[in-house]
Amino acid sequence: MLKIINLKAFIVAVIATILTLLLVLIGSRSLQNFDAALVAYLFGTLFAIFGIVYRYMVWIQRPPTQLYFKSSIRILFSKEFVYYLLYVIKDFFKNIVFQNFIFKRGKKRGLAHIAMAIGCTIAFAITFPLTFGWIHFSLDPASGLDPLLEPIYTAHFFGFDVMHFPVKSVVGFLTFGALNWCSLLVIIGASYFLQKRLKDPGLIATQTFEGDILPLLLLILVSLTGLGLTLDYEFMKGQTYEFMAVTHAFFVIVFLVWMPFGKFFHIIQRPAQIGAHIYKEVGKKRGMQICKHTGKEYAPQLHISDLKKLTRQLGFRLESENGQSLLDYSPEGKRDLLAMAHLKARQESGTFFG
Repeated sequence: MLKIINLKAFIVAVIATILTLLLVLIGSRSLQNFDAALVAYLFGTLFAIFGIVYRYMVWIQRPPTQLYFKSSIRILFSKEFVYYLLYVIKDFFKNIVFQNFIFKRGKKRGLAHIAMAIGCTIAFAITFPLTFGWIHFSLDPASGLDPLLEPIYTAHFFGFDVMHFPVKSVVGFLTFGALNWCSLLVIIGASYFLQKRLKDPGLIATQTFEGDILPLLLLILVSLTGLGLTLDYEFMKGQTYEFMAVTHAFFVIVFLVWMPFGKFFHIIQRPAQIGAHIYKEVGKKRGMQICKHTGKEYAPQLHISDLKKLTRQLGFRLESENGQSLLDYSPEGKRDLLAMAHLKARQESGTFFG
């Protein structure tokens, strides 16, 4: 059993889950401000946190990932700290916030992806604190008892009063309607990618249901059922509230449980790409590796040097008896050498065909 479970990752995941529970107790003032109706969401979130941390720790321990991780941290906190800190900030806004890497694949694709990203990010920022009891709203008693007065709500964070606002004000509209706008953004973005995956022959040939279709369906279903709660409250006087609440909770919990295992995990992995960009930036500065066959640059010397150490660490022997390494050749060079070896073998056999 211990061979199946990564003990280090398991311990870190357990600690992260326990810390989250402690923060729930602290932020909700010993569950005083915790909404019992959200207990199912809380357990789903705790499962997601455990699974995400566990998988991330397993991923970060893999030799290639660990190489990038340690190297990027060492480079960031070197004597050129200021330069690389600015580089990280620039890269964060460029590829994480504005997602330029997606827009390079197409404007529509980029807009759809950023719509999903904005919708999901804001929704997470709202729902997690609400689920944990860190944020809650209370109705001012005086305005609630007097029908002539407009209801005034107070927003609390970790039990402290943050602000007061009328329910029909701009602040009230944005506060209580934020998740609806997030849902619309997610539906727009996810629907675009879903129709692409249902029509594009190339995507149809390579995609899987659980890896590509299911994540998009879950995003759409979570958003639609969330909007359904608002529609029921506003236009149906709560007649279908129980059905909509249970349905929404079901899809949200499935979404949370699926996060550590499916495609949603790339949301957690994406920031680590900044470290890989730092590593490549340093590699370019230190010089490029020249292919021994083609005489052309093909990769940073730093990367090739580390790759040689990594392959030896993993037990792969890529060096010949005279000390030459297969990694000293570019992909084009390797293909040329393979073709030349095939030609030589056929020449020695006396036949070129058959």
